[in-house]
Amino acid sequence: MVRPPTARPAVPGAGRLGLLEPTAAASLRELAWDNVDSVALLWALSRSPDADLALLTLVRLREALGSDWAALDSALRTETSLRGRLFALIGSSSAFADHLVADPGAWPLLRRELPTTAEILADLLDAVGAVPEPDGGAMLHRAAHSGPEVIALLRKRYRDQLMVLAGHDLAATVENEPVLPYQQVGRHLTDLADAALTAALSVAVARVCPDEPVPVRLAVVAMGKCGARELNYVSDVDVVFVAEPADTTATRLAAEMMGVAGNAFFDVDAALRPEGKAGALVRTLESHVTYYKRWARTWEFQALLKNRPCTGDLELGAQYSAELMPMVWSASERPDFVTDVQAMRRRVEDLVPEDLRERELKLGHGSLRDVEFAVQLLQLVHGKADESLHTQGTVEALTALAARGYVGRDDAANLTASYEFLRLLEHRLQLQRLKRTHTLPAPDDEEGMRWLARAAHMRPDGRQDAVGVLRSEIKRNALRVRRLHAKLFYRPLLESVARLDAAALRLSPEAAVRQLAALGYAAPENALGHLKALTGEVGRKGRIQALLLPTLLEWLGDTPNPDAGLLAYRRVSEGLDDQIWFLRELRDEGAIAQRLMIVLGSSAYLPDLLINAPETIRMFADGPDGPLLLSPKAEDVRTSILAGAARYEDPRRAIATARSLRRHELARIASADVLGMLEVPRVCRALSSVWVAVLEAALQAVIRAWETEHRTAAPADFAVIGMGRLGGMELGYGSDADVLFVCDPRPGADETVAVKWAIGVAEQVQRLLGAPSTDPPLQVDAGLRPEGRNGALVRTLAAYRAYYQQWAQPWEVQALLRAHQVAGDQELGVRFLHSIDPVRYPKGGVSEESVREIRRIKARVDSERLPRGANPATHTKLGRGGLADIEWTVQLLQLQHAHEIADLHNTSTLECLAVVERDKLLDAEDVELLRDAWLTATKARNALVLVRGKPADQLPGPGPLLSAVARVAGWPTDDGSEFLDHYMRVTRRAKTVVERVFGV
Repeated sequence: MVRPPTARPAVPGAGRLGLLEPTAAASLRELAWDNVDSVALLWALSRSPDADLALLTLVRLREALGSDWAALDSALRTETSLRGRLFALIGSSSAFADHLVADPGAWPLLRRELPTTAEILADLLDAVGAVPEPDGGAMLHRAAHSGPEVIALLRKRYRDQLMVLAGHDLAATVENEPVLPYQQVGRHLTDLADAALTAALSVAVARVCPDEPVPVRLAVVAMGKCGARELNYVSDVDVVFVAEPADTTATRLAAEMMGVAGNAFFDVDAALRPEGKAGALVRTLESHVTYYKRWARTWEFQALLKNRPCTGDLELGAQYSAELMPMVWSASERPDFVTDVQAMRRRVEDLVPEDLRERELKLGHGSLRDVEFAVQLLQLVHGKADESLHTQGTVEALTALAARGYVGRDDAANLTASYEFLRLLEHRLQLQRLKRTHTLPAPDDEEGMRWLARAAHMRPDGRQDAVGVLRSEIKRNALRVRRLHAKLFYRPLLESVARLDAAALRLSPEAAVRQLAALGYAAPENALGHLKALTGEVGRKGRIQALLLPTLLEWLGDTPNPDAGLLAYRRVSEGLDDQIWFLRELRDEGAIAQRLMIVLGSSAYLPDLLINAPETIRMFADGPDGPLLLSPKAEDVRTSILAGAARYEDPRRAIATARSLRRHELARIASADVLGMLEVPRVCRALSSVWVAVLEAALQAVIRAWETEHRTAAPADFAVIGMGRLGGMELGYGSDADVLFVCDPRPGADETVAVKWAIGVAEQVQRLLGAPSTDPPLQVDAGLRPEGRNGALVRTLAAYRAYYQQWAQPWEVQALLRAHQVAGDQELGVRFLHSIDPVRYPKGGVSEESVREIRRIKARVDSERLPRGANPATHTKLGRGGLADIEWTVQLLQLQHAHEIADLHNTSTLECLAVVERDKLLDAEDVELLRDAWLTATKARNALVLVRGKPADQLPGPGPLLSAVARVAGWPTDDGSEFLDHYMRVTRRAKTVVERVFGV
């Protein structure tokens, strides 16, 4: 038998209402709401953001009201507006729930419509019996009550007013009530703050001047969100005081007002005054003007954008605005404008801990401050020439910018929507406990996110529940705001130079140049020319460029040299004009585009490499195991270079192929380095591995071609011994390859013929590798061979052995410490190393005489080899505590101890330092100083080459070039002077260790 479906009860139970507390059903019975007559109440309660909190508060209200509960109960059943406001309020805010329970008779306030500005002011002044002060202007009053009791009176009246606004603001989440626009809420909160400050000032007047008229004129000027009339529910109120005269009485009035307001309403912050908290609390108008003319920084003019006289002597406040605003609109012409703006932006970002940046609504990524900052910057750039931008509010300013064509209309509308959405979430978070907060619930806080979704009036969309919709909206709006700089700053520029939209308003050439200059472009006219060229491409490419450039230009603007970066991007784009994949990759792979802009705006070394090895750009993407730039292994790179060169019989073509593959590897390594993906030791080893592979490929190609041409085997085995930094696998971008060439005649071969053949091979390898090219040069330097450049280019193994055993000078023995087999016949190279081991690691160690000679040579190098005009404190190779100092120190320790410590038989400086530390040849602290100096100097030297595009050893003085070097070297800020100070401090400390080891 099929049972008929059971009809649902007419009265929903606690579970259907979403009530989770075990006592919910009992609470509903206690309220007498568990009946058919209360169904409308029950469903309204279920729509409250936190229905359990709302129900608990209603039970508490019933107990507090006693017999008066009936009146509230009856009103809730008949007045939809009251029901919506009350249920939404007590389900959104535990603070207002407690406020109502503490004064249950205040519930009729929620019946009222929103008061006018005049009604708000009258209500707060009435709380302390304030009356207008004679001759004090419209906003100066004297309170009848000024004792300690006024704090509680004002706090209660202010909180009641705030409650009425919150009830109206939240009501739409429960009932079909009008939604208050964001701007209306902000203005109402600002009116309430103005009234609160006026009431606090009236108490201050009564306390400071109890028996006489106020003898001073005092203007209170609102700043920040209060000045812009976009205040939060819970926020500091920023103010500046202007007085005539600025005497003790004026200061006492200001301080007393701040104290009363701080205890009764909100914190009052006067830190935006001249000189900040260290400056005088109250100044005359003349003093303010003098400060801003002489001393103010750009960010202080940015803060003045939002100034608004709010209470006190409004006439004096208006004079303050009239005197200072012309200076605000000329601030963008200051020489430090761009630097100050960029520094301010970084400071704001640095205020937020890394783990909170995705949850911070005010200061995080894609946050409120991003919108406000960009709007204010555009106002500063264009406001001098356009008075329509002279407005305080963010939304109003954005509207004005769009109306005048500085921002696209759609972009302005979208950003306004995102800004208002983020402000809505901020308001809801603050209402919960009436605490100043801007932080979203943690990702795993499901309960917190569910409450916020309901309080923000999120509704399921058929695919996601309310929480899912909220998460999607947060992500969508944050992403949209993250792109705000591209949209706000660059889209109008492109509309000015490209045919994007015939109906769009476009910036004039002068405005476009002004905007580019404000964004950090040193030659804005040239930058505008590049934009015209890029967007002027015919057809689809021009359209894609116009689509890409706003974001690309934003990223370029954050690099050390945006002008050079934009030029390089134009060159790369034109060089890859026939590569259909290039623009598509930039459009579809955000990581590629952003990393490419960072590289182009940071390095003069890389653009030519990327133009000639464009496939490297594809590797800027991320793979399943991380950035593709890091994916190739050294052995695979070597195999690829050797195999590529082996395809050609002609040694020129073979070596050209090897150089082409080297070009690709240099571009890959340097790109990863600029992007901060590689530490110094990995960079040096990767560069050395590529050099070794190219040497091997060149040597094989030359020998193979000779054998093919002569149809016979080579008369000798041939090996290349790496010396210096190549032998230690510690090459930098600007390093030559120091080598020794060694041969060994094969059985039956004439030694003279074999040596002559080997010299020809070595000369051809040097010539072909060193041939002019657009690539960084490949100089193979054999200057460390016996007798230097006067000696034979190639010697036999026996000749080397005889020379070193009989004639080796101490400096030659020292040079052999870094000798290592790198190319050619491996077995011959190893035999060469074994033959020199007794020379460089003699039994019993080197003689004291040799050590003295090494020290003498070192002293001579210090005094004679530094280039003329070089600064010894900042020369990375030969300067104080530089690379030569560290390497000579390590080599001296090797000469003294390698005979007894086998692990010092090592060509790597860093690895030898690890052995020195392990075996306590130096204190661990000293070793760390040497290691730090070597890494710091190597990093700086590499960064110099990457930034300048050519070998260099001397760090520049303070300026843009040094700042660029600092950025590429991984310094966390753009302050090149800090980087230079750090470099000199590290190398100075290392120099003390060097001097101690050398006995100086």
